[in-house]
Amino acid sequence: MDQQYSRYIRILDTTLRDGEQTPGVSLTLDDKIEIAQQLDKLGVDVIEAGFPSSSEGERRVVKEIKKLGLNSQICALSRCTKKDIDAALECDVDLIHIFIPTSSVQMKHAVNMTPEQVMSSAVESIQYIKKHGVKCEFSPMDATRTEKSFLHKICQEAQDAGIDSLNVPDTVGCMIPRTIFELFKELKSFLKVPISAHCHNDFGLAVANSLAAVEAGADQIHVAVNGLGERAGNAAIEEVVTTLLVVYGYKTNINTRLLYTTSRLVSSLSGVSVQINKAIVGENAFAHESGIHTRGVTEHPLTFEPISPELVGRTRKLVAGKLAGTRGIQVELNEIGIYPNEAQLTEIVQRVKELGDKGKMITDADLIALTSAVMGQVIGEEKIVDLCDMAVITGLKVLPTASVRLTFDGKEHVAAETGVGPVDAVLKAIQKLTNNLGKIKLSEYRLEAITGGSNAVAEVIIKVEDEKGNIVSARATREDIVMASVEAMINGINKCLLKNRNQGKKQ
Repeated sequence: MDQQYSRYIRILDTTLRDGEQTPGVSLTLDDKIEIAQQLDKLGVDVIEAGFPSSSEGERRVVKEIKKLGLNSQICALSRCTKKDIDAALECDVDLIHIFIPTSSVQMKHAVNMTPEQVMSSAVESIQYIKKHGVKCEFSPMDATRTEKSFLHKICQEAQDAGIDSLNVPDTVGCMIPRTIFELFKELKSFLKVPISAHCHNDFGLAVANSLAAVEAGADQIHVAVNGLGERAGNAAIEEVVTTLLVVYGYKTNINTRLLYTTSRLVSSLSGVSVQINKAIVGENAFAHESGIHTRGVTEHPLTFEPISPELVGRTRKLVAGKLAGTRGIQVELNEIGIYPNEAQLTEIVQRVKELGDKGKMITDADLIALTSAVMGQVIGEEKIVDLCDMAVITGLKVLPTASVRLTFDGKEHVAAETGVGPVDAVLKAIQKLTNNLGKIKLSEYRLEAITGGSNAVAEVIIKVEDEKGNIVSARATREDIVMASVEAMINGINKCLLKNRNQGKKQ
């Protein structure tokens, strides 16, 4: 153990057992083997591989995982019955985790046993496992709702019977950090065996309660990838481990750089998606949009990030949106090799904010298309043709009609046209003017939706040709297809006219 760490906390991962009990999740043998191999790479101390007595298929899974020869210890779950224990022993596991209800409500309604019967069954089961030379972890199920004197007594009896470790389950997630801390302090005062915490997330406190247990002296935490498990799930391994390391300075055997890939694997195989704003592994966990945030993290990451994203296998993401700042968008574009000048960057930021104000989520594809359009357009004093205003009329039993007002070398010109649709009408109106003034016509038109949905950002790519045969391409990106088409057309005309005038100057 490294000297810089004051404590070592063991990690028991129950993704393959309690995690699979997530409603709607059913993993195949191959799925479980793939997850087990990933958990081993991740570095968990113990893999709770399954509940062998629950089915023949489950027994086979646990056997196959044990045969893999992983570095992690392999654990099987068992009730306090000889039948269950024999099924677990048959799998040749390193550790058998046995449980029995100890709260009044569960003893009466879950197993219909008296406290004396529960005590006897637990002690006999522990002794039976130890007789076979296998390690045993004992769980007084629903420990946090168990009458204190009975909980203390059964834990002491379990220790005397030879358990290797005691697990304290907050089975229905009803504890808060302060009461969990007090409970673990009490148990640590008279027990000598290592103690685990198994916290459920019914009130969203599984991680906090697990950490409180560690503060009180717990030696091991039961976790699941992405917090999978019964009802609201278990303590999430990614949150527990990262907090133990960064906040407490405690050592685990986990390679934190594999946390994200492990999360994605389990999400894919289980079919349970990770909420976008989930700590550590959520897609937004290291994403920044606000201008002050993006500027801060690009100058000094610790400004708005408590940890480096690389620590947990992530990368920082600067998001283009209505709150985005110029600095953030510039960095995001520079990272993919795009370097707009100051005027272009100002226009790009303005376009992004306009889309964001309309409730549009700007994807990477949107940003790239928008940037390509802006960087390809003629802006500022170089413009020869500019749009002053336009009006388009269309509808049922109404012939699509468009009127446009352009400035050409500072002089205004107006034209109107009809077409098969609003785009056709407005482009015809523009060509009517430019054919007379600049002898330029549209030779090719292409429309692409960058993202899905009715509010997709549309990219229009056009080619225009002058009377000399010069062909110029241009593009524009907008939510409004008509506006995107007009911008692309005006941009193409400007490029073509500038090209002609520049050629004239050289002659």
